[in-house]
Amino acid sequence: MTTEVRVPTLGESVTEATVATWFKKPGDAVAVDEMLCELETDKVTVEVPSPAAGTLADIVAKEGETVGVNALLATLAEGAAAAPAAPKAEAAAPEPAETTDVMVPTLGESVTEATVSTWFKKVGDTVAQDEMLCELETDKVSVEVPSPAAGTLVEIVATEGSSVNAGGKLAVVSGSGAAPAKTAEAPAPAPSTGGAKDVEDAPAAKRAMAEAGISRDQVTGTGRDGRIMKSDVSAAVAAAAKPAPAAAPAAAPRAPVAAEDAAREERVKMTRLRQTIARRLKDAQNTAAILTTYNEVDMGAVMDLRNTYKTEFEKKHGVRMGFMSFFTKACVHALKEVPEVNAEIDGTDIVYKNFVHMGIAAGTPQGLVVPVIRDVDRKSFAEIEKEIGEKGRRARDGKLSMAEMQGGTFTISNGGVYGSLMSSPILNPPQSGILGMHKIQDRPMVVNGKIEIRPMMYLALSYDHRIVDGKGAVTFLVRVKEALEDPRRLLMDL
Repeated sequence: MTTEVRVPTLGESVTEATVATWFKKPGDAVAVDEMLCELETDKVTVEVPSPAAGTLADIVAKEGETVGVNALLATLAEGAAAAPAAPKAEAAAPEPAETTDVMVPTLGESVTEATVSTWFKKVGDTVAQDEMLCELETDKVSVEVPSPAAGTLVEIVATEGSSVNAGGKLAVVSGSGAAPAKTAEAPAPAPSTGGAKDVEDAPAAKRAMAEAGISRDQVTGTGRDGRIMKSDVSAAVAAAAKPAPAAAPAAAPRAPVAAEDAAREERVKMTRLRQTIARRLKDAQNTAAILTTYNEVDMGAVMDLRNTYKTEFEKKHGVRMGFMSFFTKACVHALKEVPEVNAEIDGTDIVYKNFVHMGIAAGTPQGLVVPVIRDVDRKSFAEIEKEIGEKGRRARDGKLSMAEMQGGTFTISNGGVYGSLMSSPILNPPQSGILGMHKIQDRPMVVNGKIEIRPMMYLALSYDHRIVDGKGAVTFLVRVKEALEDPRRLLMDL
């Protein structure tokens, strides 16, 4: 019986890849999930595991060839061999117990690296199948890694703080339950540099180096065993072409600190999430022409409507009626009139979105994340409240997936929950608009010629002035204000 090995899904909008390296040759015995070859796309490197145990019968796509999604890579002859032959043991040595490698799972679209943040088990501990072994931290989310089998944790390959690639090896579990041979954690192997002579580089990388006129020792390989990939060559070329930047304030050395003060300081490495937040916020300021316009809204009508229907709403839909669904609906209403706020710049083009994927910024112990409520323009008040609540809880628990934080077209940030009275939110690239909500505060207002105490909230719209003019931004915010001060306008689409 033969089994086909095909190109896996490569990621959103990625349709082809280059066969970079074959780790096996025809006639080699392979185990199920053992890595057969490595594919290289424009952005990431993808390892292809064996779908079954047996013998590699034929390689259809050779190194250097371009293949599409689901294309045939190779064929396996099942049953010819269950796994690669083990080295001959000494006569007196007992038969080794079956072991299972713990691998880094798929981390999400375009995410190729993570940091090992916490090991829940130590070498020698007994583990159950699917019991959590460790936690990985990527740029945006935390990923828990379960044990693939029951047994004993016999080796930790990647220690806490180590950087690991998608598909990399984390640890080894012995199915025998016997005590491990190793008693100490092994440090993660340091990445090999491009100067290694015993590693065969990806064919696409060799061509790219020849075209760019650079030597192998000018490139640092990030592939398996330090293998140089095409993306590594592109990075080296870009780094060589980039002019030496002037010393920026952020990169400047710290001012001298008195010894008595230094002794009372605590230095903590920034998490990947915090580093990403810092980088993206600064990139937004450097790229977009960010401008903010302000207004204020009388929240009395929304508060009265909530008080009238909140009990009946919760009883029917099983979720509390909050303010966020009103603001979401009001923004959707305004985006229809001012579509450029729901658009983005792509080179010299403006991409208008005929849908609304609303990002709802949520504060977590690890930092700010923005889960996305997709097609929010088609959802009811109850559906919006349920999804915001569910995604908010999962965000605080670090359980959001990468896909749930991608694709947003507009964002709402509620600083009012922390007591903020006024702020200027920063855009979430590549979006062109973000609405800032703030604290509801009783203030004296003139209503029909008389002074009344009204529950007021300041609103702030930060927008990309490259595609959103001042008139459009002000119009958007006024439409949000009108819809909130008279929610009946939402029903009549006014």
